[in-house]
Amino acid sequence: MTTEADILNALSAIIDPDFNKDIVALGFVKNLAINGGKVAFTIELTTPACPVKEEFRRQADELVSALHGVTEVDITMSSNVAPSQSKQAIAGVANIIAVASGKGGVGKSTTAVNLAVAMAQTGARVGLLDADIYGPSVPRMMGLAGYKPEIDYDNKTFYPLINFGVKTMSIGYLVEENQAMVWRGPMVAGALSQLLTDVVWGELDYLFVDMPPGTGDVQLTLSQKVPVTGAVLVTTPQDIALLDCRKGIEMFKKTNVPTLGIAENMSQFICPHCGESSPIFAEGGAERLSTEYNTTVLAHIPLDIAIREKADEGTPIVAAAPDSEQAQVYQTLAGEVARKISILNSRKIDIPVMVQQN
Repeated sequence: MTTEADILNALSAIIDPDFNKDIVALGFVKNLAINGGKVAFTIELTTPACPVKEEFRRQADELVSALHGVTEVDITMSSNVAPSQSKQAIAGVANIIAVASGKGGVGKSTTAVNLAVAMAQTGARVGLLDADIYGPSVPRMMGLAGYKPEIDYDNKTFYPLINFGVKTMSIGYLVEENQAMVWRGPMVAGALSQLLTDVVWGELDYLFVDMPPGTGDVQLTLSQKVPVTGAVLVTTPQDIALLDCRKGIEMFKKTNVPTLGIAENMSQFICPHCGESSPIFAEGGAERLSTEYNTTVLAHIPLDIAIREKADEGTPIVAAAPDSEQAQVYQTLAGEVARKISILNSRKIDIPVMVQQN
């Protein structure tokens, strides 16, 4: 008869590649129950976007099924996303991630939108805040242009609009699409503070903040107002974009916000006729920058007409064609971002693991 000790011993052969420790020692195995030849247990991961989630399930099924007397294995995969701080600045929001760029025109908002939707597709609870007060684009990209949020006037709070499983808020919901926001810096900072704290976000694992380009008031307000778990820097491979991306990394460094990594957008141009790829904005730039700052390249996103078309239509490519090669790039990006956050948070709450160095 197989015992609980036998099962845990078998499962200890599964090593988490990020923590370099087995899933039993990490406390991932829970609710173990044995009923005759039937074995049931839960593997609780640090994120629903874990890139090796299905591999863990496969390994666990094979290892336990091979034990003497086991006739059936029932595995439940779950997750518990740890908050970046013991005390949450925004009630219910575990992690705040800035998606930023040093300059405009590098596809930061397109990246933020597809990243948020891809993360939500894993089962994570996701929010997306459009912090670009002067040029809000989230309403159109998320298919919510023209919609207005519900307002609780008694409590002076807003309720986010939801599409593709993502809760969203933007100044673009509160003004006409063609209206110019002719505001000075303090007004912009005040608007961002309201969008952060006066929105009923509910329980979120990840709140992505689509930042305006540059290193100004909004960036400083965000880093001073709330504890930001980390930042994803978006750039193109060309030298001028990398120069500004470098400034963005330096700014977050000065405000003690870790850089989770770099997303290289427009990495290759994919010809819509022949499918051939060409590095029209040069190549290798993000790798050089990541080496300089001891970080990683999280994804190489192609310059592809389908990504642009779906963004303009209000249906992000990961929602419109989730099985496409383009969508898979963003899905990989979501997995890498979730992985980086899990590693950072494990250090902050002193989980006794050996973290693999990049």
